[in-house]
Amino acid sequence: MAELSEQQEQDLSETKQIQRSRSGLWFGIIVLLIIIGLAGAGFYFFTQLRSQQEGLGGEVKGQMSKQIADYQSQLVAIQSQLATIESTVAGKDTHFTKTLADFSSLHNEKLESTRKELNDSIARIQRQLGKTRGDWLIADAEYLLSVANERLHLIGDVNTTREALEAADQRLRESGDVGAFKVREQIAKEIDVVKRVNVPDVVGIYAAIQAMQDRVDKLVLFLPYTGKAFTPPVAEKEPSGEATADQGMIDSAMDQLEGIVTIRHSEHEVKEILTPEEAQFIKEQLRVKLEMVKIALVQHNEGLFHSGLADAKKWTEEHFTKDVEVNNFIAELDRFTTIKIRSQFPDISLSLKMLRDITKLRIETDKSMQPAETVVPVENVDAVKPTEIVVPVEKIESTKPTEVIVPSEAVPAAQ
Repeated sequence: MAELSEQQEQDLSETKQIQRSRSGLWFGIIVLLIIIGLAGAGFYFFTQLRSQQEGLGGEVKGQMSKQIADYQSQLVAIQSQLATIESTVAGKDTHFTKTLADFSSLHNEKLESTRKELNDSIARIQRQLGKTRGDWLIADAEYLLSVANERLHLIGDVNTTREALEAADQRLRESGDVGAFKVREQIAKEIDVVKRVNVPDVVGIYAAIQAMQDRVDKLVLFLPYTGKAFTPPVAEKEPSGEATADQGMIDSAMDQLEGIVTIRHSEHEVKEILTPEEAQFIKEQLRVKLEMVKIALVQHNEGLFHSGLADAKKWTEEHFTKDVEVNNFIAELDRFTTIKIRSQFPDISLSLKMLRDITKLRIETDKSMQPAETVVPVENVDAVKPTEIVVPVEKIESTKPTEVIVPSEAVPAAQ
């Protein structure tokens, strides 16, 4: 019994185990089916999600492509604007660079010109400070020669010109400069020429014409003048007894008036009587003509001077009576006509030109004072290339030395 119960318990336990195994199998199958369903649902949902993502991605890609195209077009426009701005900036840069270069060049030119002027001024001041007494005397002589030329050709002052030339010669003598010898020779010639110039006495002629103007009031007019109009004379009748008595009274009255009234007889017919204003006008016209003569004299205008004298002479002959005073007046005008107020002045500018180029004269004088070199015969003709030495050979009458090329081998060594 005991063994039977154990057998039953064992069978019961096996039966339970089998039931448990079956239930576990079915549970596993169910779980497997659930997993497969879940997997299929997940796959389906995954597929749907992927399709939705692909559709959304295409739309996004199209929008992005459109936006990229817009951005590219904007970028091209910006690049074109940048290129325009760069070209404008480059043009302005070129313009500014050119303007700056021109300004710099002009500034440099002005600076160089100013620097040159300053250097010249400094050099001139240094030369002035470094001058000796002889240099100052030569400069003074140059100034005097310039004054002599101006006074002669602009004013015609021969006396001042001669004195200036003599003073310049004195300055050159005191300077002791050897180069001034030829200048002094030329000044001596010019002084001699100036002394031979015949210069009229302008001051004396002017004073004489002034005196003639003062004598105009003493000249007697050809026509009579009063304050009344002219009345023609009445025809004379045969004298009667009463007329004879009247004529005697007139003669006695004329005798009493003698010395108070001047009676002038004229050979010319008197057609009119001048008023005092007309008489004064005639005399004033003569004074004006003489004044024009004086102006021409001061200006050394010889043509106007002689024409003025001729005009004054003609006016005097037409309007004044030819008495002693008028004849002397006309003779004085004729004497002035023979005077030449402007002479042909000589040229005295050569001495000034020579003095301004005194450096050349000094060099020529120094060369003329050197002894002449003797040409030595050439030896050693077969030398390859002898050194050449220029030896000056001067003539006494020549101002330019003749140059002779002598090889160095021909010159004897110093003893």
